[in-house]
Amino acid sequence: MARRSELSRKTTETDISVSLSLDGTGKTEIATGVGFFDHMLTAFGRHGLFDLDIRAVGDLHIDAHHTVEDVGIVLGQAFNVALEDKRGIQRFGQAAVPMDEALVEAAVDLSGRPFLAWSVAFERATLGSVDTQLFEEFFRALTGNGLFTLHVRQLAGVNAHHVAEAAFKASARALRAAVALEPRIAGQVPSTKGVI
Repeated sequence: MARRSELSRKTTETDISVSLSLDGTGKTEIATGVGFFDHMLTAFGRHGLFDLDIRAVGDLHIDAHHTVEDVGIVLGQAFNVALEDKRGIQRFGQAAVPMDEALVEAAVDLSGRPFLAWSVAFERATLGSVDTQLFEEFFRALTGNGLFTLHVRQLAGVNAHHVAEAAFKASARALRAAVALEPRIAGQVPSTKGVI
């Protein structure tokens, strides 16, 4: 069973295409026009072991908001499509990632219910050309369109780069655990309801 998807979305603000394989090796090709965001998405693919190709052209002459949020929208949709009816998956995943002085924990439930709990603070307003507030917008769009619950909690850290990178890596590793197939429930939906 190939758990993959290819989606695109074009608006007056952005033109996004995403190719995702849940059972990859972490191979990524990322080009959003936003350098630091590309760095974070590359780490996300690598640590989630997702093969990920993301191409985005956005109205960066305004700022990076539309590009970052819309990538989250399409990537979330790609996860939802690739997971189909979620038969045989672990469903839950959790990871804590240290990066020097920073420590961020992420926990995910592929519940069909979109929710983001974001407890991350940045001591800098920007990283590269990215407003650090946009990381929450990315994850809100990702969870809202992926239809899953994600809690991201900063336990330590002052360096904004380290905190952001730990958040992306922890979220990726939590998702990697949640999408993993569990042989003992092959063919079954991991819910007492029988559907997610």
